[in-house]
Amino acid sequence: AEVLLDPLLAREPGYNSARYDLVLTLVDLHKHQRAREEAERLMAEEPRNPGVRVTHAGILMALGDVAGSIERYRQLLESMPRDAELHQSLGHAHKTNGDTAQAIECYRRAIDCRPDFGEAYWSLANMKTYLFTAAELARMRHYEAQPQIQHVDRYHLCFALGKALEDRGEYAESFACYARGNALKKEGSVYRPAAQERAVRRQMDICTAEFFAARRDWGCPEAAPIFVLGLPRAGSTLLEQILASHSQVEGTMELANIPRLVGSLGSGQQFGDTHYPGVLPQLTAEQCREFGEAYIRDTRVYRRGQPHFIDKMPNNFRNIALIHLILPRARIIDARRDALDCCFSNFKQLYANGHPFAYDLEDIGRYYRAYVELMDHWERVLPGRVLRVRHEDVLEDLEGSVRRLLAHCDLPFEEACVQFHRTARRVHTASAEQVRRPLNRDGVGQWRPYEPWLGPLKQALGPLAG
Repeated sequence: AEVLLDPLLAREPGYNSARYDLVLTLVDLHKHQRAREEAERLMAEEPRNPGVRVTHAGILMALGDVAGSIERYRQLLESMPRDAELHQSLGHAHKTNGDTAQAIECYRRAIDCRPDFGEAYWSLANMKTYLFTAAELARMRHYEAQPQIQHVDRYHLCFALGKALEDRGEYAESFACYARGNALKKEGSVYRPAAQERAVRRQMDICTAEFFAARRDWGCPEAAPIFVLGLPRAGSTLLEQILASHSQVEGTMELANIPRLVGSLGSGQQFGDTHYPGVLPQLTAEQCREFGEAYIRDTRVYRRGQPHFIDKMPNNFRNIALIHLILPRARIIDARRDALDCCFSNFKQLYANGHPFAYDLEDIGRYYRAYVELMDHWERVLPGRVLRVRHEDVLEDLEGSVRRLLAHCDLPFEEACVQFHRTARRVHTASAEQVRRPLNRDGVGQWRPYEPWLGPLKQALGPLAG
């Protein structure tokens, strides 16, 4: 779409609907700086266009200008005070900033504006520390049972109910709600675990120790990036918060630059792409250097000037070969968590987008197994390249784990990394509230009350289930 729209707008610069389509395309591509420029050009011509103004506020969030985003949302609410989605977006901005009370107030206002707004209830549940009142629980049950409710509201309500009932210890009904929400979310999904497993095996066949030895010293020599990867819900946000508490490191957000590069090299499929690994041997030394330099250049917009920055994108574990080829001096950290805790936490999590493997217990178990298999392969063919950090080890020995992390990144020890919960920074993920509290073991063994219903997960995990 970008390729088609640019020439069109060069010929007809006043074609504002096409320019807005371009803005939306750029946002989808995570090209936020240019999206901002195009949106602001539109706003100058159509200052009262609410769609453009809402999109612009979201772009500011993506660029890290949370204060600017909050200001824009508040301005919009002055003229649209009953817009439930605006209240929710403002709540997300406050949550990212660490303003929990204000986020909760915004989510509740969204519900006041639209009582069956499933996503607002899930936003409260996704605070992780929020406890629903009995009245809120009854309201959620009422709307989820309505036959005419929209599909998207129903599955959001199912996940929110699952969390509310879990907090009350009503595990059988909680699991039933999680299972119903997952089944609804999975409807229409094209994800197939066998395709993902084939892609993993093909990458292992191609990316051997000899493959990397023949490409030694390729890529861009920049050492600024620290990649934190693994599986979602494995503790990567905690590791990011620890590292971002260091004076020489800044946290950014889940950057899409590497997945976007993979998409341009492969077939563009996010999961199960067996074409992409076959492209890796065709890359030249010059291409790898250029890709690395482009990564450094394109991520600069998300940085503020510290010597190192974090790129926390869990599913980049599939892209370690490419990362190594284009950025051989970048640090890579694997956030690892107990298989059952990690997998069941994914089953309970409703993602805004991506992670299609997370909505079926068997799919999650098979995905975790493929992840472990691939990470073991990287350790064999690139020994020492990736630091594995087990979440349980961090809980047992925080300072020792911090020292190990910093040593891997060639950084001096700083006490602020141990006191990570005191670091004021933007956190965009579901773990935002959790990493602003001192370390705790609340997430350990959360699967155990649900064990009667986890047979498909245990079977898929095999020996990894313990």
